[in-house]
Amino acid sequence: MLPPETHITELLNENFIFYKPRDIVSGDFYWIKQVNMSIVLVAADCTGHGVPGAFMSMLGISYLDEIVQRREITQANQVLNELRNQIKHSLRQHGQRDESRDGIDLALCVFDLKNREMQYSGANNPLYIIKDVNGEPELIEIKADQMPVGYYQGKDKTFSNHSIQLEMGDTFYLFSDGFIDQKGGKDNKKYLSKNFKNLLLDIHEQPMHIQKEILDKTLTDWMGDNSQMDDVLVIGVRV
Repeated sequence: MLPPETHITELLNENFIFYKPRDIVSGDFYWIKQVNMSIVLVAADCTGHGVPGAFMSMLGISYLDEIVQRREITQANQVLNELRNQIKHSLRQHGQRDESRDGIDLALCVFDLKNREMQYSGANNPLYIIKDVNGEPELIEIKADQMPVGYYQGKDKTFSNHSIQLEMGDTFYLFSDGFIDQKGGKDNKKYLSKNFKNLLLDIHEQPMHIQKEILDKTLTDWMGDNSQMDDVLVIGVRV
């Protein structure tokens, strides 16, 4: 179900995908499609892992194919709005007490190849962009809406749409929470987003395949004797 990395490289030249399922099958997935002059990239984290998470992944991939590829919807937040409608309908989520609470957290980016612009919309999962600012690297966090694609206790709102002008050399990252939430280190604590941001700042100028290797080694060293707690997904792209 997942696209081969060679296909992603055909669409986005400099990239890496660090994908480390906890079990044989995964609740994290990545997805990419080109529609006319737009490329849509998704990093997603479904409720659960193993078989339940994999089922949600299959639903998410199937509906993204329909929304983006067949219906050619390429406005980032509109894709998330439509995906939420499909997921809630499929799982019969109407706000009743005993119904499914499954959903998907994800970051979705749409690249305009002609104008080097990017849209981002997020459901609980942010986007990190590292830009050169006055000769120094700066990590910019674009925050996600604090609601999933699926059942939400609050009132459903339209997902936010963020427009970003990209520059040559910008590097951006989409990811699930598996890396950040992994417990380890000398105090057996979570890795945390602060350390993850610092790690990305330290490695962002490295070739993409080296960044992937460093992420893998860092996670392994951090875990130590601990078991992997969740599926892990990090996608990096350099403009």
